Amino acid sequence: MLQGHGDDGYTYQKEIIADFSTNVWYGGEPKGLKEYVFDRWNNVNWYPEVVAESLREKIASHHHILPEQVLVNSGSTESIYLLAQLFATKKTTVVIPAFSEYEDACSIYDHHLSFLAWEDALLAPRLRSDVVFICNPNNPTGLIFSELANWIKRNPACLFVVDEAFIDFTSNGESLIPLVEKFDNLIVLRSLTKTYAIPGLRLGYVTAQQDLIEQLMRIKQPWTVNSIALSAGEFIFENFSSIQPPVIQLLSDKNTFVKKLQTNESIRIEESETHFFLAKTIVRNAAQLKTFLVENYGLLIRDAGNFRGLTRQHFRLATLSPEKNQLMIKALEEWKELYY
Repeated sequence: MLQGHGDDGYTYQKEIIADFSTNVWYGGEPKGLKEYVFDRWNNVNWYPEVVAESLREKIASHHHILPEQVLVNSGSTESIYLLAQLFATKKTTVVIPAFSEYEDACSIYDHHLSFLAWEDALLAPRLRSDVVFICNPNNPTGLIFSELANWIKRNPACLFVVDEAFIDFTSNGESLIPLVEKFDNLIVLRSLTKTYAIPGLRLGYVTAQQDLIEQLMRIKQPWTVNSIALSAGEFIFENFSSIQPPVIQLLSDKNTFVKKLQTNESIRIEESETHFFLAKTIVRNAAQLKTFLVENYGLLIRDAGNFRGLTRQHFRLATLSPEKNQLMIKALEEWKELYY
């Protein structure tokens, strides 16, 4: 899906004052990253490393795994499309609601697709699929599948692709990367763009057992990760412990934000364990609400009506600064006064 994601403020004539539509950390890139990258600007005069070998080493060292168990890509979307290509025509299940690119990528490569609701997946059913795509924490709900490792163990013949793009935005979830040594049916996707506010650079990676990474390497295009993104990745892992966003404070701000929104009778807030969450408008629909907020307040939300399994009333909000959250609270009160 080329259109229909969040962060589409550029399509509006109105200035966007606050972007609640994207799950990227609102605080911006880590201090020092820009200077580090600019100091290495002359790297753009040469081709980047073919498969990001240096960054691969740093990521492997960070996770205490082998470099041969890591594949660096230009964001999770490249990872998803590579996996869809590798397992073309397989029987594949997508746990929904979910990031649309799982379905879109698999459709391009003629997968036999089926869909499993999140609530049903939590029962850890036996599967007849060859591949399962699941996002944990889930996008767009922000929920966590705490027993996911047990589900993987129960289905040794099914390959689980676990997208952990938002694992850094929760205090409850644990990464499954330490389990790639144990499970040969596990692939974990990670993003470096959300946590460190660099989505424009496109950077992420895959971890799995060595034979799976080797298979992906055979179909990967060279030079997909540019020199600037590589420098940013090096900075992140060289300074990892000192550049993490204040997630505990962010989640506390989210709880305050949610409590205030819950007093608004025109919307319903759904449970989440991350800094973003789903909501439903009781009046009209999310597309109309999105237009109302942009045109009148310069506030951007994610219309979630195009997520399989959701409705035209669903929208997603990320937590921003308390000041910007208050702008959304007031704007939604005006929505209630006009239409509820």
